[in-house]
Amino acid sequence: MKRLLVLGIVVVIVLGALPVFGAYPERPITIICPWAAGGGTDRITRALALELSEILGVPVGVTNVTGGAGVVGHTAGAQAAPDGYTLTMVTLDICLLHWQGLTDLTYEAFEPIALVNADYSAITVRADSPWKTYEDLHAYIKEHPGKLLASGSGAGTIWDLARAGWLLTAGFGVNDVGWVPTTGAAPSLQELIAGGVDIVTCSLAEAIPVIESGEAKCLAFMGPERHPSYPDVPTLRELGIPWEAGTWRGLGAPKGTPPEIIKVLEAAVAKAVQSQRFVDFMQKNGFGIRFLTAQDFGKFMADEDKKWGEVLRQAGFAKP
Repeated sequence: MKRLLVLGIVVVIVLGALPVFGAYPERPITIICPWAAGGGTDRITRALALELSEILGVPVGVTNVTGGAGVVGHTAGAQAAPDGYTLTMVTLDICLLHWQGLTDLTYEAFEPIALVNADYSAITVRADSPWKTYEDLHAYIKEHPGKLLASGSGAGTIWDLARAGWLLTAGFGVNDVGWVPTTGAAPSLQELIAGGVDIVTCSLAEAIPVIESGEAKCLAFMGPERHPSYPDVPTLRELGIPWEAGTWRGLGAPKGTPPEIIKVLEAAVAKAVQSQRFVDFMQKNGFGIRFLTAQDFGKFMADEDKKWGEVLRQAGFAKP
C-alpha cells in the first residue's frame, strides 16, 4: 500500500513537471509584418488575420516591425518563441537580403506554414509606343542594345531584378535596357507616361490604373499563367522565355515550432484564403491569391532563394 502511495506521488510529481498542452491556440496570436502600415504586405496581413481570428477562435493581431529593408521584422519573427503565438508574414525579401549582404538571416530560419499571395511583374509601355507586341519590343532591343530605359523601383529591388532576369533569360545583356531607380511603382509609371523611361517592370496590379486609363499597355506578363484580368496578354514563358518574377507573401513560424501547430495553422490559412470576404478583398485591390501548403511553400522558398541569388550575382548586386 505504501509502495503504491509512493508510486502515485512520483507519478503526480513527474506529470506536474511536464508542460501541459491544451488545444492550440489558447490565447491571442500576433503576426509580425516586416513592412509599414498601409502598404500591400500590411493590408494583406490584416485581411488574413481577420479571417484567422474567426477560424481559430482567438484574436489574431498584426504588429508592424519595420526597418532595414525588411531585416528588422524578419529577424524579430525568426527569433520569437517557437510556440505558435508569434508568426511572420514572410516576403520575397527573405530570399534577397542575405545575398545582398544585409543580414545572415535566410528562409531556413522559418517553418513554412503557407504561401498566400503572389503578384507578378509585367512589361508595360506607353500606349503610344511603337511596339504593338512583345516581339516588336524584343526585336528593337536586339537592334538597339542600351538605348531603352526601364524603371519600377529602386536599384537592386524586385522590379529591377525582374528586368535583369528577363533580359538575361532572353539572351540579352543585363544592361541592354538601362535602369532608372525611383522610390516605387507609382513614380516610375509617372516617368513612363511623361516619357522619361520606355518600360516599367512593376507588378501588373500596380500598373492597372494607367492601363485602364488608356495611358499604357502591357506587352507581356511574368507570371506562370496569364493574368485573369488580361487574358490577351501572353506570358514570357509562352513567348519562349522561361522567366517568372514577382513578389510574394506567406506565413511562417520560428524554426522549431511543433509540427502539430504548423498543421493547425496550415489548415486555417487554407480555409481563410477561400473565404469570400478575403477573395473579394484581394480581387478589389488587385492582389493575386496563390496558396501553397507548408511543404510546397518550403520548396518554393528554396527555389526562389537559388534563383534570385543567381540573378543578383549576374546583375552585380550580390555581395562576395
